[in-house]
Amino acid sequence: MTVSDEHDSERPRSAGSGDPGGGWLPPREQSPPHQWTPPGPPPAAGSSYAAPAEPRPSYPPGIQPYPVQQHRSATPERGRVSGWVWPLVSALALVIGVIGGVLGGAVYENLHDHSTEGQVSGGLADSGVESRAPLSAHNRSVASVAQRLLPSTVQVLAQYQGKKDGATGSGFVLDRSGHYITNNHVVADAVEHDGPIEIVDQNGDEFTAKVVGRSPTYDLAVLYVKGAPSLPPASLGSAQVLRVGDQVVAFGSPLGLSSTVTSGIVSALNRPVTTSDTGSSSFINAVQTDAAINPGNSGGPLVDLTGQVVGVNSAIATTGAPASGQSGNIGVGFAIPIDQVKITADQILRTGEARYPVIGASVDTADKSQAKILKVGSGSPAEEAGLRKGDVVLDVAGENVPDGIALIVAIRSHRPGDTVAFTVRRGGSEMRLRITLGSEVG
Repeated sequence: MTVSDEHDSERPRSAGSGDPGGGWLPPREQSPPHQWTPPGPPPAAGSSYAAPAEPRPSYPPGIQPYPVQQHRSATPERGRVSGWVWPLVSALALVIGVIGGVLGGAVYENLHDHSTEGQVSGGLADSGVESRAPLSAHNRSVASVAQRLLPSTVQVLAQYQGKKDGATGSGFVLDRSGHYITNNHVVADAVEHDGPIEIVDQNGDEFTAKVVGRSPTYDLAVLYVKGAPSLPPASLGSAQVLRVGDQVVAFGSPLGLSSTVTSGIVSALNRPVTTSDTGSSSFINAVQTDAAINPGNSGGPLVDLTGQVVGVNSAIATTGAPASGQSGNIGVGFAIPIDQVKITADQILRTGEARYPVIGASVDTADKSQAKILKVGSGSPAEEAGLRKGDVVLDVAGENVPDGIALIVAIRSHRPGDTVAFTVRRGGSEMRLRITLGSEVG
């Protein structure tokens, strides 16, 4: 059985136009590293700043408040300004102050919150995400979930191989600031060739979108629509509360059929998955489901019965390509946990790029019986912690690691800067190492 990007790409193809690789593949070659490399510089330490004080109303140059008169003379003083002038001056000063405050606030907003179109300096915390479960305990059915989420689900059309809408995927409304989540493999070709990307809402209205940032490593992308339509953001939950057997609902545009809803259960959790068998893949610590997921579902939400998004549909398992070259749902689909989506989306909104954790070592991914270290980079976090070539990693943070792919997925389920415990076997003995994870952009 192979695992492939389900997104795909083109709308249903005719027989004979199949993929030469023998399985359903994404509409491009992804290129996240298949082995670790020495980590890049750690993320810049968070900085803080104080917002400039609001401009205060002030008097125009040369105008001072009218002085209190200490002594009253029987004869009017020369040059005394008539009393009606001062209310006028005060009103003028107030108007100037208000205008200055508005202009100052606008300049500050432009400089700090929208220095790059689509980015939000405060990340998800300031973009208007929704985290409250929309459905009450007595109203949790597939029909209720569908009614809530369909308005928040969009179809994504992206250029592929020169065709304007050659790649068809799905997505959902992330927040109230015009951002949408989809898979990287849906838009990768369009980004690389500066092609158009559009979102289509439930009413069939199309809007031009741009990519704020994307992560080939986690197969995620954040889109932005300037002057976005007033669509309700999907509520973001957590995959950590899921149990095997929980009912879930998948949304998207499988085979180009927009606003499609399928349902099933969570059939496994923490499933190490690579989203392609091309030798260059994304690695996902996936939520496995038997809800029908087909090409075109990529980037759509996987939702629990409270109406909260728990994952992003990304890949399906196949038994091999049929004669037509397409593969479809066989009851095993995979979604990126929403917890990882929130981390990656927050990074992209703040900086325009995503980072993933590394230890600076490479592992044998061909060996399905163990996670054997092939190389340790000089000066890497792995070397500093004492990891050596030939070591076999047994577990990461207490989670069993049966092979190299599981090791990669286990590391990438953490954040750069985390200090994580590794149990390794060296020769005939076991030891415990603590590695502080580095980071790379991707």
